[in-house]
Amino acid sequence: MYPVLTFLRHKYIVAAIGAASVLHKITNGKRPKFLFSRNTEIKYVGSKVKILEQTEDSVTIAKFNEKGEIDNSDFKIMSATDLHLDPGEETANNKSIDRIVKQVMDNKPDLFIFTGDVIESDFQQIDCVQLSWIFEKLGVYFCYTYGNHETREPDGYFKYLMLKGLQYYPHCLSKHGKKELFGYGNCAVHIKNANNTLAKSIYLFDSGRDMLPDSHEKYGSPEGIDGYDFLKPDQIEWYLNDVKKNKEKYGETKTLCYMHIAVPEYEEVFSGTNEDGFTPTGKAEILYGEQYETVGCSPYNSGFFEKATEEGSLQGLFAGHDHINDFCAIYKGVYLTYTQPSGYSCYSMIDKFGWDEKDSMHGVTLTTLNADGSIKIEQKLNNVYLK
Repeated sequence: MYPVLTFLRHKYIVAAIGAASVLHKITNGKRPKFLFSRNTEIKYVGSKVKILEQTEDSVTIAKFNEKGEIDNSDFKIMSATDLHLDPGEETANNKSIDRIVKQVMDNKPDLFIFTGDVIESDFQQIDCVQLSWIFEKLGVYFCYTYGNHETREPDGYFKYLMLKGLQYYPHCLSKHGKKELFGYGNCAVHIKNANNTLAKSIYLFDSGRDMLPDSHEKYGSPEGIDGYDFLKPDQIEWYLNDVKKNKEKYGETKTLCYMHIAVPEYEEVFSGTNEDGFTPTGKAEILYGEQYETVGCSPYNSGFFEKATEEGSLQGLFAGHDHINDFCAIYKGVYLTYTQPSGYSCYSMIDKFGWDEKDSMHGVTLTTLNADGSIKIEQKLNNVYLK
C-alpha cells in the first residue's frame, strides 16, 4: 500500500508546488506564504561528489578531481539544526532558509547534514519536497536526521512519507534504514579514498522524541523515569556491526555520528543550572562555545558513547535540540559538538537574554575532514550577513 499511496501523494504535491510557483511569480513573491523555497536567491554551487554504491542503509561516495579520479583532498561537511519551519512564521522561515543558502553558496560544502527539528508543519511532506528542491538547485548532496518535533511517532506512515519527500530529488543521501531498527533514517554515508580505504564513515541516527511507555520492557530503561528519548540497543548494535564490517573490508576508519538529542556525556563538559549558569567541569577540553541551558539529553544512558569509544572508531558526535548551547569540546578523545542553531522562529539568545542579533549564535557548523584523518570544526555565524 505504501508505494501506491506515496506515488499518488508525490504527484499531487509536485503539482501543487508547481501551481503555487506560478502564483508566487504573479504576486511578486507575496503568495502563497508556505512557499519558502522560492523566496531566496539560489545560485548553483555544484559538487565533485559522486555516488559509488547504495544499500538500504548506506551510501558510499567519493570526491573526484577534474581527471575523473578519486580526490583525497579535504572534504567539507556543513551541518545545521533546529530551523523549526512552520506555517505562521513565514518571515522567520524565509530568513532561516536564506541564511542556509548563503552559507552553502559561500562555503561550498561537499555534504550538508540537518540534525533535526527542521520541518514541523502540518504539511511536512510538502516542505520536505521544497527543501530537497533547494539542494537540487544548489547541486549539493545532503542528509537529514529526525528531531523530536518531527517525530510524532517512532515509525509510521507520515514519518516514512517525510523521508520519501526528501528523497524526491537525487541530492538527498538519506535512507530509510533497516526496518527492524527503531525509527527511520538510521543510515551511513561512507566517504571513499583513492586507495580503496574510507576517509571517514558518517552515521545518522533517529534519536526519537520522548521515552515511550514501553521503553522499560522493550529497551531496558529503568521503570519510573521519563524524559527525552535515547539511542536504542538495536541502533547501537547496528552501528557496532557496521563499523566492524567496514573495518574488515577497508581497514581502520574513524566515524562521525549525527543525531538530534545529545547523549548524556555532553553533561560532562559543563556543570551548573539554568538559574545560576554553567562553568567548565575540567573533564573536557573546550575548543569553543558555551552552555547556557541544561543539556536536553535522556535521563537514561543507553551506553552508546561507552560502547563506541570502547570499540575505538568514534571520532566525533554532533547534536542539536538545545538551541542556546553551542560548544565544541573533546571528551575522552571524542569531539562533542553542538551544531549551530539555524532557525529564527524558535527560542534563542535573542529572546531568552536580549542579545543583539550581531552577537547571536545562529549559523552553521563546518567540519573539514583533512587528508591526514584529522578534523577541523568551525562556527560559521550568520551575523556576517547583517546589513
